[in-house]
Amino acid sequence: MARLKALALALAAVSLAACNDAQRTGGVASNGGSNRLCTPFATTPAAAPGQNAAPAPGAPATAPALATDPAAALDDCLHRWGYALAASRDDANQVAAATLAACGPSLSRWNQQSLASGGGGGSPEAPSLLTGQPTTPITEHYIFGQGRALFYVVQARAGKCAAPPVSNGVPTGVAAD
Repeated sequence: MARLKALALALAAVSLAACNDAQRTGGVASNGGSNRLCTPFATTPAAAPGQNAAPAPGAPATAPALATDPAAALDDCLHRWGYALAASRDDANQVAAATLAACGPSLSRWNQQSLASGGGGGSPEAPSLLTGQPTTPITEHYIFGQGRALFYVVQARAGKCAAPPVSNGVPTGVAAD
């Protein structure tokens, strides 16, 4: 039960961090849209497990956490892919599904960490803090990913946010999977 509470607090912290206006800037985005809705990208790319990501000078305080926090790495992946794919003419839900699919390895790493820290190997079922229905941490991770992917796609479209640069068909900063 303590692990479920810790997971819920971590999810709440990640969600609330997206609402923090301290790192958002005013003015006009490079493509003519208002970037007040746009969330800036972490300047330190997410590193694969086992790699040390040295923070860049002047990097946001949350950037180094990407290398050690699989939830933050998933959120960063969803952010980058969501903004990159937002220009698609497809329905936002379809673009969000594609965004989540692109970040599948990051979601898997977060789930693996959850299972490894569970001690017994299984995911305990507990009531959701949002709905009260029985759920597991892995289910909640997936629901979180779906919601964040959709949020980033809609945010990028509404704010006409600039996509991150793309190299070899992948947004820069996305951990190599």
